[in-house]
Amino acid sequence: MQDSPSKNDLKAIALYLPQFHPFKENDEWWGKGFTEWTNVTKSKPKFEGHYQPHLPADLGFYDLRLLDTMVDQAKLAMEYGVYGFCFYHYWFNGKLLMETPVEQMLKSKKPDFPFCLCWANENWTRTWDGLEKNVLIKQDYDLKDDLDHIQYLMPFFKDDRYIKIDGKPVYLMYRSELHPNINQAVHIWREEVKKQGFEDLYLIRVENFKRNFDPVNHDFDASMEFAPDFSLELQKYSKKKPIRHFLRKLSHKTGIASSGLLKNKVFDYQDMVDRMVAKEPKSYKFFRSVFPSWDNSARRAKDATVFVNSSPEKFKQWVIKTADYTNRNFNGDERMMFINAWNEWAEGCHLEPDQKYGHQYLQALKEGLDAVKINSHKE
Repeated sequence: MQDSPSKNDLKAIALYLPQFHPFKENDEWWGKGFTEWTNVTKSKPKFEGHYQPHLPADLGFYDLRLLDTMVDQAKLAMEYGVYGFCFYHYWFNGKLLMETPVEQMLKSKKPDFPFCLCWANENWTRTWDGLEKNVLIKQDYDLKDDLDHIQYLMPFFKDDRYIKIDGKPVYLMYRSELHPNINQAVHIWREEVKKQGFEDLYLIRVENFKRNFDPVNHDFDASMEFAPDFSLELQKYSKKKPIRHFLRKLSHKTGIASSGLLKNKVFDYQDMVDRMVAKEPKSYKFFRSVFPSWDNSARRAKDATVFVNSSPEKFKQWVIKTADYTNRNFNGDERMMFINAWNEWAEGCHLEPDQKYGHQYLQALKEGLDAVKINSHKE
């Protein structure tokens, strides 16, 4: 395991999608043997200069049923300064999805690498192929289920590798606003962890839909910024050159040509970075996030969201700014920032090496974190 950080060392935590293995529900909904790799390998460029497909390098088209894969992932992450993984967790009234990777990790005690969980508490829909209104598993809520849920999570919380803040297990919820009785649920969760010997639970709501909302209103401890922040208004990339944009629209209307720049939501990466960095400070605890790149066209035949002109150097500079912000605004175990994501391949959002950039984004992360660490030591 990586050297234990001191109390004040910054911890960069990468979001992790535990999807890359066949399971029964995927076989039923999308066809035998479906995983995210199915979408990834089919993806094609949608406009001139569009980087697709994103294909893995070092780790290949892995299967997360193989524990060795997770061991290799942790080794790679550790080498480049990732402190731990935050695994998405799927619970639907006692029904679990994609639980195999984290359950085998818990049972085997491998890899020896810090982790926490984020309850992805939305309906399970055909979002991944763009058909968002087709609900496959509905997310219902009741307080008895909330008790069952926290009891299921307790062995994870008790694991020595589980990320804690001042001894409190860190637990994230993707959309706390969807739970109609969230305050009562939080009371149940906190009481239950106390019965199990913890001082309390450290709850973080992901700020992706209901924004600028004090987490204390839901009895949470903090919020986490989701990156990219889709609430920010950006100029479409095609409009940065007005004459070319006009000619594209004209040719599209007359049927002479059809441009992927018009059919999809294409923005400039640096514009998003600048807007996110420039946000006004919150009145509540707000963990900041970064993303190396984003392109969900592998999941969408049309109306994809694509950020062009991302690069390892731009990502490094953003890491430096975010790490510096974190160092200045948090202390102790709360000195955390998040990265979206370790392996969201079908969203073109991954630190894992691909065939185009290799380890460059990982190296950018490491250099960004090291630069802030050096500067803080100088101060």
